[in-house]
Amino acid sequence: MFRLLSALTRAQKTYIFLGIDLCLLPLVLLFTFAVQNLATPAGQLFAASLAVLPYVVAFTGVTSLWLGLPHVQLNAYERHAVALTSLVAVISASALGLAMMLFGPALPVGTYVVFALSYFIAMVAVRAILFQVVMSIYRRAQPRCRVLIYGAGATGTQLAQALRSHDWIDPVAFVDDNKSLQGMTLVGLPVYAPARIEELVKTRQIARVLLAMPSQSQPKQAQIIQRLQALKLDVQALPSFAQLVGTEALVEKLTPVAPKNFLGRRAHDVPLAEAAEAYCGKVVLVSGAGGSIGSELCRQVMACRPKKLVLYELSELALYTIHQELCAQAQAEGIELVPVLGSVTDPRQVREVLGCHQIQVVLHAAAYKHVPLVEANPLAGLANNVFGTRTLARAAGDFGVDRFILISSDKAVRPTNVMGASKRMAELVVQDLASRSTSTVFTMVRFGNVLGSSGSVIPLFQEQVARGGPVTVTDPNVRRFFMTIQEAVQLVLTAGADAKGGEVFVLDMGKPVPIIQLARQVIESAGYTVRDADTPEGDIAIEIIGLRPGEKMEEELTITDELMLTRNPKIFCAHEGDLSEIEVASFVRSLRQVVAANDAEAARNLIARWVEGDGLPPENTRATS
Repeated sequence: MFRLLSALTRAQKTYIFLGIDLCLLPLVLLFTFAVQNLATPAGQLFAASLAVLPYVVAFTGVTSLWLGLPHVQLNAYERHAVALTSLVAVISASALGLAMMLFGPALPVGTYVVFALSYFIAMVAVRAILFQVVMSIYRRAQPRCRVLIYGAGATGTQLAQALRSHDWIDPVAFVDDNKSLQGMTLVGLPVYAPARIEELVKTRQIARVLLAMPSQSQPKQAQIIQRLQALKLDVQALPSFAQLVGTEALVEKLTPVAPKNFLGRRAHDVPLAEAAEAYCGKVVLVSGAGGSIGSELCRQVMACRPKKLVLYELSELALYTIHQELCAQAQAEGIELVPVLGSVTDPRQVREVLGCHQIQVVLHAAAYKHVPLVEANPLAGLANNVFGTRTLARAAGDFGVDRFILISSDKAVRPTNVMGASKRMAELVVQDLASRSTSTVFTMVRFGNVLGSSGSVIPLFQEQVARGGPVTVTDPNVRRFFMTIQEAVQLVLTAGADAKGGEVFVLDMGKPVPIIQLARQVIESAGYTVRDADTPEGDIAIEIIGLRPGEKMEEELTITDELMLTRNPKIFCAHEGDLSEIEVASFVRSLRQVVAANDAEAARNLIARWVEGDGLPPENTRATS
């Protein structure tokens, strides 16, 4: 039977509907005569009407086709089609009355009213029965997808009603968090508590869950979807009204709050007017040019109008991105832009680049900076951050570069992790070269966490909020110094221009900010509420995950806490102790040996010997991701 129904064309189905309607007409007429209390028996009246009946049938058929009633599909037979049916019934009764008045026995007007009503009810009833029969045939012939509807509100019930006529989707039940709805039956389907989903999946063979809660906040929807997907269920969310009418595009264009808005203090503006002279008309090399700090260095150096800007970067994609961004500006301003793909740990390439392009200023931002990753890969982090700095700095001295500025970190102060220790070792290397250099000015710029940089806490929090949470904080008492990328780069360029050699420059970064406070600000700035003991119905929870290996509760900016003023009130200078040339050569040689031997434990012991710190975590507790 299913094959027969599937083989029918649209025209054939139209003629079937028309034939059924026309066959009903004489049957309904006979029924009308039978239920009427008339003087003449029903059989005689029906026999008398046979002379006009073919004309009435033909007229009804033409009228029905003209109105389009036979073209209406069973699954689309709704109010408009019912209205057409009533119109056909009225027209057919009117035609019958006119024909009987002219050629047949006279009948009361009430007879034609009963005929119209009966004919209308018969056509509607036959279609309803046909729909159930056809749907039964289709259901038996095709596999059904049994679905659970999450949300028994207006949207969910409307969805359930719409799916009743679907070819292969079979709504089984509702689940809803509203306890007042649980246990009820809505549009023929029971409503259960979400705690029973796993049981329902097994007992009712449910394969998919339809999330009918478009007004629910995105984080809560994301949390529900994650729980359902953990049960190996296919989850689909019903779009909101805004998405259906197209206004959701406006929401998608809204960007997250700028990281600088979470600074907790007024951003410092360090003018580059005088500092720009140190870079104007010079050949400048930026290592790590595709990173967060490196790319901002490139942008601000471009504003100083250098003669040539060399972009030194290990990542092909990052180098391509920053080169494409600056290319048009460089051409417009007559600045030569040179992309160089390579590593600062390659002595041959470093010397070739410095010599070939006659570099005058080096801004060294290339480094591995993510604490957990370097903690999990200590040898790679030490090799890149220490050997890369030494290779580039020594070559800069050999080729008579005017200035070499190292981008350092507050994690280099009494480090408790490998990344911080590697940055401190890099500082010691540069300080050693500064003490012996007569032509190149070697200096360092040290600052805290940069808001909005790759891998920093603000983008991480915003990503976690977008996923529905939770937002993870290592410890409720952790505090950090923060600055914007623009502030950091202005500091680097200004300090680099003022440096005399061997200084460590730091910025007035204000008071350290509690990370948990920052997490709350990110959640609330996205329009959500924090879910905690006081507000259990909030949108996003903050989860305390514990300090990571090597992580401090608070960072420091200097080793000695003795800061000297500079001509800029927001920039300070720290003169810190260093190692002798022999000591630096000794720890570099030892570091090369442990890296060559691939001995991470020996590397940690070496750090503990040469770097002043609060101790590093043992090898067996280091981060693994």
